[in-house]
Amino acid sequence: MYVDTSSSTQHGKTYYRYLLRESYRESGKVKHRTLANLSHCSNEEIAAIKLALKHKDNLSALGTVEDIHSRQGLRIGAVFCLRAIAEGLGLFQALGHDRDGQIALWQVLARLIDQGSRLSAARLAESHAACDLLGLDAFHEDHLYSNLAWLAQNQETIEKHLFRRRYGSTPPQLFLYDVTSSYLEGVKNILAAFGYNRDGKDGKQQLVIGLLSGPDGTPVSVRVFEGNTQDPRTIPKQIQALANCFGVKEVTLVGDQGMLKQPQLELLKDQRFHYITAITKTQIRKFLKDGVFQMSLFDKALAEVEFEGGRYILRRNPLRAKEIVQNRRDKLASLQTRLAKENQYLEEHPRAKPEVAIRKVAEHAKTLKIKEWGKVAATGRVLEFVMDKGGFEQEAQLDGCYVIKTDLPVKTATAETIHDRYKDLAQVERAFRTFKNGHLEIRPTFVRTEASTRGHVFVVMLAYLLERELDRRWRHLEITIAEAIDELGSLRGVEISIGKATCQKVPHPTGLCEKLLEAASVRLPEALPLRKVHVATRKKISQQRK
Repeated sequence: MYVDTSSSTQHGKTYYRYLLRESYRESGKVKHRTLANLSHCSNEEIAAIKLALKHKDNLSALGTVEDIHSRQGLRIGAVFCLRAIAEGLGLFQALGHDRDGQIALWQVLARLIDQGSRLSAARLAESHAACDLLGLDAFHEDHLYSNLAWLAQNQETIEKHLFRRRYGSTPPQLFLYDVTSSYLEGVKNILAAFGYNRDGKDGKQQLVIGLLSGPDGTPVSVRVFEGNTQDPRTIPKQIQALANCFGVKEVTLVGDQGMLKQPQLELLKDQRFHYITAITKTQIRKFLKDGVFQMSLFDKALAEVEFEGGRYILRRNPLRAKEIVQNRRDKLASLQTRLAKENQYLEEHPRAKPEVAIRKVAEHAKTLKIKEWGKVAATGRVLEFVMDKGGFEQEAQLDGCYVIKTDLPVKTATAETIHDRYKDLAQVERAFRTFKNGHLEIRPTFVRTEASTRGHVFVVMLAYLLERELDRRWRHLEITIAEAIDELGSLRGVEISIGKATCQKVPHPTGLCEKLLEAASVRLPEALPLRKVHVATRKKISQQRK
């Protein structure tokens, strides 16, 4: 490793260029690569870097020089590694090299390092070498909040760049789409509304998030909707994104049951798109009643029926069927426990009314979603649950059964292919788990405006792209992404001061840190520029000015 120096004279003024470079051999030939541009460093800093490189194998030799001091520097391992992964995925180029792009990249990396607010991300930059490694100038949390609006404004452009970088001139013909919701603690977010709550948080307003992914589950587009938006109403946005933003044709959209209804299927047809979805249990029962399906078809490994221009793939999942049977038993046991409790109360309190107890047990049955299985009756002052044998058997008839529907022709996709592609929706569900309850944790949402909300969710999606890649590279190490990033964050630089000149030496990583960098194919340089950019929150800036 060495400092490559060159100069050029223009209009009587001489300009110097300094590059930190290293030599390596490839197929027996000596080649050179640039690790960092040091042109912004002062002459004293360049001299210090050269001196540090000269004595890199014996730093004690520097002890003979007067006024040499060393101290612990900023954390460099996590930011350097994540930046290298982002560059490899094309995110660095998609966001751009201007200040907004650099701040946006820091927001993405900060989301992976520590999930918090923009204030938290500003504090994080004080301990991690964000400015040195990303080329940032001083900033505070208000700059980060403003940057969320910039991200929302440029989201389509960034998504398009990443899409082309990943798929080139041969984009995929199949896309996965699903919708989730994320509840909010406050009520001031402009998109917040009460709607179908998937989080089980009654009384909480929410956002609705639609995620479009490639066939392998890699996100390509994310959209945020008002909290009361129904799932099917989110489809037009994604169809528009596919048709206009990404310019793809001959597309098959895979969506879960209840999402691709007739109006959405018509929209897909207008764009000459195909679909793979599932039909509801009510629709299955209607087809059974009309004789289109027979229950014996579910006993096969995979059955197919063509009807009115559509293909229906039938299957019963035996494992899921056992889970449903056990779940039903648990619900009945819970109801019997409640019955015993109410009967004991009626026995111990002669003035208590059986009608009140019946109403309480009926409400409990409604909560368990088993009220169709029978009714609560009283014989004297003793309650019992009278099963409706017909309703119970009808409920159990389709245990583990599901039907996939598509308009793809047989010559394009077999029944097995259609079934496998529908099951790939689990990849989108995995992304939502990471978004909401996993490492990236989209909540709490510390933003209020529409642009900031969309920018915040977009940051989480971009961070998930990096996390997927890290998971692929680190999976064999049997360590979580959060633990690995925390381990890399423990790697700090060493500031070496020689008189008035300073440089930042990178210590050789050891142990798990070395394994993580090696698995990620990331190589740390031996020295880094030290710009000493001061990052502080707005509150600290105000205090410093007093």
